[in-house]
Amino acid sequence: MVRSNPLGLGRDLAIDLGTANTLIYARGIGVVLDEPSVVAINVNDGRPVAVGHQAKQMMGRTPSHIRTVRPLKDGVIADFEVCEKMLRWFIQQVHGSKWSKPRMIICVPSGITGVEQRAVQDAAEYAGARKPVHIIEEPMAAAIGADLPVHAPNGSMVVDIGGGTTEVAVISLGGIVTAQSVRVAGDELDDAIIQYVKKEFSLAIGERTSEEIKMQMGSAWPLPEEVTADIRGRDLISGLPRTIQLTTEHVREALEEPVSAIVDAVKAALDRTPPELAADIMEEGITLTGGGALLQGLPDRLAHETGMPIRIAEEPLFSVVVGSGKALENIDAMRSLMSLGGDL
Repeated sequence: MVRSNPLGLGRDLAIDLGTANTLIYARGIGVVLDEPSVVAINVNDGRPVAVGHQAKQMMGRTPSHIRTVRPLKDGVIADFEVCEKMLRWFIQQVHGSKWSKPRMIICVPSGITGVEQRAVQDAAEYAGARKPVHIIEEPMAAAIGADLPVHAPNGSMVVDIGGGTTEVAVISLGGIVTAQSVRVAGDELDDAIIQYVKKEFSLAIGERTSEEIKMQMGSAWPLPEEVTADIRGRDLISGLPRTIQLTTEHVREALEEPVSAIVDAVKAALDRTPPELAADIMEEGITLTGGGALLQGLPDRLAHETGMPIRIAEEPLFSVVVGSGKALENIDAMRSLMSLGGDL
């Protein structure tokens, strides 16, 4: 999704540079771009052939001279050059000018290293951002986007399950009291399905197929009605196409290990939470954001494992970018929540 009309040259941007999707919020307008973080590259000259939705449709279907790349892995930049090209393309889509130098806030995982943070800032600057590029941690942005009282003295707990990382944080008085970041999220759920189908059925399926299985059939808790679907792939023994019947029980079994890792991260963060804030969380509950929050049965599983009330943010996919956008709109009030100072 990209807005058809370009923005004014001076429009400030907040960017959720995600492993699976990149979202852009324009100051005074709202979310103006929502595209997969995928680039199709011509290997002969290194130029992008397609970016976003078009590139994602090419995954697993390209000729030898075209390569599809996901430049972010586990929430951080894995291919700097391709990431910079992707960001530049996205910025041009919403700004409509190669010469604009928008001011930017970019979200990063809470467990990011200084080197990885610098890479994000450099990529944004090379893509055309005005210096300095401001950084906000994803769980803080997710909490703001989910309308949690981040400046209040009581504790709020947010679990942001993205494509590359799961961010768990307890927030009070405008700061993160305790945080847990694990590199287990949507991508690992997809990969777990691929490996399960390969092991149990000797069938090879692609990333797009596994993502569709996760979204349509994935669950973390027994469903009221279990269903079956026909899945097509390549037989690993004969090498020929074959169809198998996959049930929601199969998919739940496949997802058990990564789901358990996410649950363990929530438990670890709760274990390190001061007692007063833990009492607040027991009353107010845990808020889930990110695409992983949409996994069926996950609130039930977390409620069972932690004994806490669980709620899903109103628009979990947009929580981080909307929270970053709110920080952009109220920059003076929110300046303390950002990792890098400077004048916007």
